[in-house]
Order: sequence, then C-alpha cells, then structure tokens
Amino acid sequence: MHELGVVFRVVEDLKQVAGENDLSAIHRVTISLGEVSTVVPEYLQDCWKWARRRTPLLEETELVIEKIPAVTLCGDCGKSYETVKYAKKCPHCGSDHTWLIQGNEFLIKEIEVPEPEEENSGDHNQEKCGTAKKTSA
Repeated sequence: MHELGVVFRVVEDLKQVAGENDLSAIHRVTISLGEVSTVVPEYLQDCWKWARRRTPLLEETELVIEKIPAVTLCGDCGKSYETVKYAKKCPHCGSDHTWLIQGNEFLIKEIEVPEPEEENSGDHNQEKCGTAKKTSA
C-alpha cells in the first residue's frame, strides 16, 4: 500500500511548513487527488489516522480530500472526455491517439491553521482559523 508512503511525505511537508511558519498545530489539510492517481482515498484516510496519532503537530488535524476528475484529450478530433468512463478510446471519433490532461494529480491544496487567540476577544472559546497554502506534496 503506497498510501502510507504518500502520507509520510505529506507529514514531512507539513512539518516543514509548520517550522517555517512557527506553527504548533494544523487544523485541516486539503488534498487535491486525481481520479486516476492510483491513490485510494479510503486507504489514504486510514493511513492519515495512523500517522496523526504519532505526530503531535497533527493530532487534531482533519484530512479533506477533493477529487479532481480525470479528463483525456483526443489528438485527432481535439475534444476532451471523461477518462474513467471511456478509457483510451475517444467516444467522439473512435481514435486511440489520446492522452490524459487531468486527473493524475496529488497536491496539498490548502493548510488551515488555528489563529492565535486575541487577548481582548470577548469569546475565548471560539475557534478561529487562518490558511497557509502549499501547492504540491
């Protein structure tokens, strides 16, 4: 299961971002995951839960996965189509001169962090979040 290796890499990237930004916690991480990336979202979530328990920085961090649909472009007719539904053969002209243009990505899209509590705030129990962004894992 390569999802565990992927999670190790994401954890290392998050630790680096936390170090560069003096963060002690991360609230949420959003991953953009291509539909044909070979990463299974359910396995990724399971591995994330395992890694979270072993990484103090991420103990309360939610992993959100946003699916990027797979799209293929036909080199003969120039039209694009759903890769998963039609595979390599273009449904418009029948050509197999096609290539994947979207759907194989794996990116850290967004890192959301708790904001420091304001000293004069009336409600100290309300959670506030800010966002840091990193573009790839």
